[in-house]
Amino acid sequence: MANNQNQKIYIAGFDVFKDDAIDVGNKYKEICKLYGFVGLYPLDNTFSRSDLIFKGNVGLINESDIIVANLNNFRGQTMDDGTAFELGYGYASGKILYGYIDDARSMIEKIGYKDSDGYNVEDFGKPINLMIAESVNIVEGDFDACVKRLKHDLTK
Repeated sequence: MANNQNQKIYIAGFDVFKDDAIDVGNKYKEICKLYGFVGLYPLDNTFSRSDLIFKGNVGLINESDIIVANLNNFRGQTMDDGTAFELGYGYASGKILYGYIDDARSMIEKIGYKDSDGYNVEDFGKPINLMIAESVNIVEGDFDACVKRLKHDLTK
């Protein structure tokens, strides 16, 4: 797939909860454009009801070819659960999945062998739960680094 000019990226992650979420989304869409992709951001939908937000975001995922997801911790020791759903849905739909994370050390290195609630932490040398780690191409770094790597991988 050497020509990605019209490929669409669904931009998944908890950035939609930031005060400047629209500006962040616009920045991410510009990065997509820089690398020859079209960015689709969840807040491109302007719905305020949860059922319509859900349907709108699923529609954007359906329209996309690729999902690029923020895998960083959100409200705890792991990624955003809404983003995890979007990745699972994308995987089941045959999308190309990429994710970025600030700290790609293994979960054991970051958390230890037990989490703060006393549960065992999986020890597979992955920076995130194995279900995400085995289905997503993980890039250590930010959104830009991830899309740059995606572009490189698609043009190999």
